[in-house]
Order: sequence, then C-alpha cells, then structure tokens
Amino acid sequence: MAKKLRKRESLWQQYRESDVFVKLSAGIMGLSHIKNGQILKGIGYFLLELAFVVYMIEKGASSLAGLLTLGTQQQGMVFDKAQGIYVRVDGDNSMMMLLSGVVALAVVICFWVVWRAQLASAADTAKRKREGRHVNTVVEDLKSLLDENIHKLLLFIPMVGLIGFTVLPLCYMILMAFTNYDVNHQPPGNLFTWIGLDNFRVLLASSSTLSHTFWPVLGWTLIWAFFATFTNYFLGMFLAMLINMKTIRWKKVWRTIFVLTIAVPSFVSLMVIRTMLNKFGVINVELQNLGFIAEAIPFLTTPLGARISVIVANMWIGIPFTMLITTGILTNIPGDLYESARIDGAGPIKMFQNITLPYILQITTPYLISNFIANFNNFNPIYFMTEGGPETLEYFKGAGKTDLLVTWLYKLTTDSMDYCYAAAIGILIFLISAGLSLLVYRRTKAYNSEEEWQT
Repeated sequence: MAKKLRKRESLWQQYRESDVFVKLSAGIMGLSHIKNGQILKGIGYFLLELAFVVYMIEKGASSLAGLLTLGTQQQGMVFDKAQGIYVRVDGDNSMMMLLSGVVALAVVICFWVVWRAQLASAADTAKRKREGRHVNTVVEDLKSLLDENIHKLLLFIPMVGLIGFTVLPLCYMILMAFTNYDVNHQPPGNLFTWIGLDNFRVLLASSSTLSHTFWPVLGWTLIWAFFATFTNYFLGMFLAMLINMKTIRWKKVWRTIFVLTIAVPSFVSLMVIRTMLNKFGVINVELQNLGFIAEAIPFLTTPLGARISVIVANMWIGIPFTMLITTGILTNIPGDLYESARIDGAGPIKMFQNITLPYILQITTPYLISNFIANFNNFNPIYFMTEGGPETLEYFKGAGKTDLLVTWLYKLTTDSMDYCYAAAIGILIFLISAGLSLLVYRRTKAYNSEEEWQT
C-alpha cells in the first residue's frame, strides 16, 4: 500500500513540476508528445481520446444512464387515435441495457488507465527533453516491444481476451444478482430493475421456499465434496502404495490398466454406470439371477441410495488421478528414511504415519484443497448419474435430493429462468469456495513451513 502511495505521489509530483504542455495533456492527450517530437505517438493518443469522446456522446453516456435505470419504457399495446387501432410500442431491453452499461463502464476504466499512462509518459518525455537526454522515436518504441518490453506485447492479447471473455461476463453475472431478473421479469415485455441485496436475503435469511431449499442443498454439497475428495485421495494413495510395493510384479501393467479409466470421457463412464445401476440394469439382474436379492436394489430411486451411488461412482473417475500423483511422490521419498525406521523397530503402520503420510500431505495439500473445491462444483457426476433426483415435492422448482448448488443453479437458469437467484447462488458458491480454501490453506503445514520445506 505504501509503495502504491509513493508511486502516486511520484506521478503527481512529476505532473506538478512539468511544463504547461504536460499539464494541458491532461485535457488534450498527446499534446506534450507532439511538442517534444513524438508526433505519431501524440497523434495516436489524441485520436484515442477523440474516439472515446465520440463513443461517450453517441453511446457511452446513454449506456451508463441506462445502467442506473435498466429501462423505463415497457413494451405494450397503445391505442393510436389517428388509426383507431391498438399498436405495439417497443420497450426498453433491461438485459441489453445492463450489458451495454457494463461495457461502457469497462471502456471508461480502460480509458482512465490509458490516460494515466499517457500523462506519465508525457511527464517523463518532457523531463528527458529538459535534461538533454535521448527521447525515443516511434520506431524505437516499436523495436523495444521486441526487446526489453516484449512482456507488454506478449501480455496484451491475453489481457484483452481475459477482460472480454472472463472479466466482463463475470461482472455482468455479479450485477445480475442485484436485480429481479426472473421468470416474471423477462425483457422487453417485462423490465427488471435493481433490488439491492433482496435476493441474498431471500436465499439466506427468509422463510421462503428458496431459503428452505438453499440450506439443505448446501449441506449435501459440503457432504458430497468431503466424501468425493477424501475417498478418492486416500484410496488413490492406498492403490499407489500397493502397486509400489516391492513384492508386486508388473507394476507398469497395473498402472496402465487404471490409467485407462482416465482416457474414457467421464460423462461416458457415468452414463454407463447409471445404466448398470438401473432397476433392470446388469447389477440388479445378475444379483437376482444368482439369488442374492429378491427385489431390485434402489440404487438411484431413493435419496440415500442415490447419494451413496454417486459417491461410489465418482471413485471410478477420481482414484486414478490421485494414484498417478501419489506414485510420483512415493518414488521420490528417500529410501534411507524407511531403512532407519526399520532399524529402530518401526512397522509398516508406524512408517506410514510418520514418513509416508506427512511427506505426501506436505506436497499434495494444495492439490487436496483444489480438488475439494472442484468437487464442490462438480457438475458431471450428479447431472449424468441422477440429474439431481430423486426429486421431492418439498423442494423448490426441481431441486432434488442429490442436487448440488451448481446443478441447482443450472436448473434455475434453464428450467425456471430465475437468473437473479442463479447469479446470487453463483456469488455465494465463490465466497464459500474462496473462504474455505484460504482458511484451510493458511492453517496447513504446506503454507506455514514453506521456507523450511524449500531449504
């Protein structure tokens, strides 16, 4: 913070100590550059400012104003006295006004960044000219983009893509959470407007059906994320240790067999498992034919059975990943540690507790946390196995007993078009995921002993 403050003070100090042309550049971009011989650069800045002014006059100002109101004219039928008939009057589109407002706001922010960079460049160029030092030409500036400033050239296109395809859609989604954009407010027929934090209040602290749905779904999401993460983690670790044992032959063959499950797309595996677990699937049919059961086991038709089934099915997909990661770690554990432990009389369990597990946890803690967050938002196992079901009447708009927050969010957008609630749930998912990640990671040994580990 202090460093940023000093940088701002330095820019302000340069501006105050510069000549009148630098000061005028705050209003007419590129003026100081033109005066100091950087004509093309100055013209470029001026044309950029001119384009910004034209945009704000033609579109930007109205877009920012529309961002505040989200529309006032509603589409409808109005009686035309001259024609003696009702005619349709086109209304505002709140959705497009919100999008245009976000884009206009982004343009203003980007222009402010360029304006500030132009002012700093103008002050630096004037100072160089005053002190008799060399001032780069346009050709020299372009050449520098292939030399000492190549990082700016390489980062420019990814940054534009990041802003255009990630930042702006995220801002649009976040702002949508503070509106009443739902099935009853579909523009242009029905406008939506700003409602502040009402969506979050409805989801978290009200007596509505939405609130009574959110908390059970959140509870199951946390349970699912815990079991889906740690079953894969510890069973994958056990499988890697088992294959890594000296008495096991054909280690590469066994690893290849398990890695083959990764080669098959996860949704294909999940659809096959879903078919196998049906009432007339191969598992129920064979168990009945062998006389082990009289009726089909309700793998996917009862809440408890469906929840256990998706957790078990997820093991088929997740265990091989953990096995591969753990295998690489096991091969790097110094063998001297195990030899010393054997001399001291330690058995396999003691060596696992004091050598293997701490070593693996030290390295894989970030992976474990990221895997937990990935499972928290794991759409595929739930959707392709149960589609969130089995559904019950006590749940709101299709949310079932195996729905996670992310699958419920999907249903709110595709089935009931309650975009505002879906956006609010998306923000809550981010806050929960980020909060849990930071809280857990800062308490782990991988974070607190990072320097000690590196040495």
